[in-house]
Amino acid sequence: MSLFASLGALELGFIYSLVALGVFISFKVLRFPDLTVDGTFATGGAVAALMISHGGDPFIACIVAMVVCGFAGMVTGWLNVKLGIMDLLASILMMTALYSINLRIMDGPNIPLIVSDTVFSLTQFSFLEDYHWRPILLAIVVIVVKFLMDWFFATETGLAMRSTGSNLRMARAQGVSTDRMVMLGMAISNSLVGLGGALFVQSQGGADISMGIGTIVIGLAAVIIGQSIITARRFIYITLAVIVGAILYRFFIALALNSDFIGLKAQDLNLVTAVLVTVALILPKLKHKLKK
Repeated sequence: MSLFASLGALELGFIYSLVALGVFISFKVLRFPDLTVDGTFATGGAVAALMISHGGDPFIACIVAMVVCGFAGMVTGWLNVKLGIMDLLASILMMTALYSINLRIMDGPNIPLIVSDTVFSLTQFSFLEDYHWRPILLAIVVIVVKFLMDWFFATETGLAMRSTGSNLRMARAQGVSTDRMVMLGMAISNSLVGLGGALFVQSQGGADISMGIGTIVIGLAAVIIGQSIITARRFIYITLAVIVGAILYRFFIALALNSDFIGLKAQDLNLVTAVLVTVALILPKLKHKLKK
């Protein structure tokens, strides 16, 4: 695999690390099967692309994308805890609604950003090439987000959220407002996914209505792969495992699609993803058997 392909895989790995951290909050912390992320990834990209294409500041565009996607995640949680709709169905309803909302936001199937300023072009140093600087900037963003997550989930609110996902009845018995924790957790989860979408469109040069398809699978694959390789109980190592899983996932995909020996093409992406997730799921069982 060439250096350019490796840097591209690293760049996408850091972007999808944000998605994986968001998926980790919903699936692992709250035990909430959330398919909203397929919609909010595209929503984050659509909002950022719309603002940037109209001359808006790329940094503010990322913040607005996070807020909008956080609100969408909160609505998913509200449908579940206040209206009593099953968690999976609530997320499917929101994901379906976001497809039409995204078309409204973009006023079409796509928005190009080829000639627009982005967070990468505005912060790039003159002595660095663009394809060198983008992974560095994304690494800084991911590290900051990781440490903020580690800090938040060590606070009283964060511990209450973790207890809500671990044992809902016990959390209520301890006086935790579990409904509020679910909505807050879903908002944080989808805001991270929206940030990933906003950075993705600036990295790839435009937003497309279909960019969110399969995002949940990528996020789950990253979480499963990371936790299969790095087994830990401390939260700081768990979030690190999720980030490592996202980066490894993108490297595996790049290796499979850029290898002449394997001979896979772009249309085989879903097949490769399914194989990777299957291997990651059976890896813990293989480790257990080897230990015996």
